[in-house]
Amino acid sequence: MKKILHILASPRGADSQSSKLAAAYLAAEKAANPDLTVDVLDLWQADLPEFDGDKAAAKMTFFGVGEMDASTQSAWDQIVSITERFTAADTYVLSVPMWNGGVPYKLKQYIDIITQPGLLFGFDPEAGYSGLLENKAARVFYTSGVYGPGASAKYGADHHSTYLSWWLDFIGVSDIKTVRFQPSLLTADAIGAQKAAVQQAADLAAS
Repeated sequence: MKKILHILASPRGADSQSSKLAAAYLAAEKAANPDLTVDVLDLWQADLPEFDGDKAAAKMTFFGVGEMDASTQSAWDQIVSITERFTAADTYVLSVPMWNGGVPYKLKQYIDIITQPGLLFGFDPEAGYSGLLENKAARVFYTSGVYGPGASAKYGADHHSTYLSWWLDFIGVSDIKTVRFQPSLLTADAIGAQKAAVQQAADLAAS
């Protein structure tokens, strides 16, 4: 049975443009695949722990720095538990608004928690980093109020899709498809552009 993890990175609820795109995609997917399971992870409601000293120390043991003790092992077990929910999915649906040229800090916190050696990536001194995920897909829905691809630098820069694309590739996800509604404010026909983006999101499921 196919399982989707929908990661909500916007705190705006029903007003979120990125969530509307993801909802259109998910509705089309569920219509085509009634047995589909969708796990919704609202990052603004989730209990995300701080990536504190014990967790950082636990991570560094994988690089030969120090050893696990009871405190770092407990911290690592918490990371593993959170990451297992992520790795259990076949497809990742991310609804991601642009914040200050990048991703919302709750999404960055989540990425920093789960992106760990032996869980999402491996490392070899000679070969470097390698992603550990296999046969996973990602569908990413990007929105922004003012920035748009090809826009003048005075309207911002994209450390938003570039960062997420790098991260997904880093952990081994190569089947990545995206839909953008950018900009959502500086556009002559905001309603028409939104409808077109929603339709593109729904069509993505069929493709």
